[in-house]
Amino acid sequence: MTPARYPFPPLDSLPDDIRQRILAVQEKSGFVPNVFLLLARRPDEFRAFFAYHDALMEKDGGLTKAEREMIVVATSGVNDCLYCVVAHGAILRIRAKNPRLADQLATNHRRAELTPRQRAMLDFAVKLATRSGEVVDDDLAALKAHGFSDEDIWDIGAITSFFAMSNRLANFASLQPNEEFYLLGRVPKS
Repeated sequence: MTPARYPFPPLDSLPDDIRQRILAVQEKSGFVPNVFLLLARRPDEFRAFFAYHDALMEKDGGLTKAEREMIVVATSGVNDCLYCVVAHGAILRIRAKNPRLADQLATNHRRAELTPRQRAMLDFAVKLATRSGEVVDDDLAALKAHGFSDEDIWDIGAITSFFAMSNRLANFASLQPNEEFYLLGRVPKS
């Protein structure tokens, strides 16, 4: 499958580092997420995008990896990004070990199965995603009242902001989710 607006480059035409990264992802997941192929058409942007993505999403400490994915799914839902909701919803289902949570967050995080701390995190992230000019010091104080550190709050803001860009890029390019994402994590492993 290719995005409607921009064709994917052939793997053998890509720089070695990008081709190796894509092949490693394919080996691990069994398929190549379309975002890798879309961004591979512009190698410098691919490298920059995934360097920042990995710095935000793959680090240890602070927010859990499931909480990071919660932010992506909830904000991608309000940004109407099908690709990110479906792809990161699959990752969230796996990381949270909850097959219902991603759908709940993509639709309305206020009705999802969340702790009060997680709800505060997503209230802030959704506000930043939809009304960034209205964010005030009291919003950050509310997060601190739920035990978030300054660095955690930075991560919430940075993840929200990065994926706002990603959502717009995916929508602009008409990037479609891989079929494989739809089923991942739907049935918990016994």
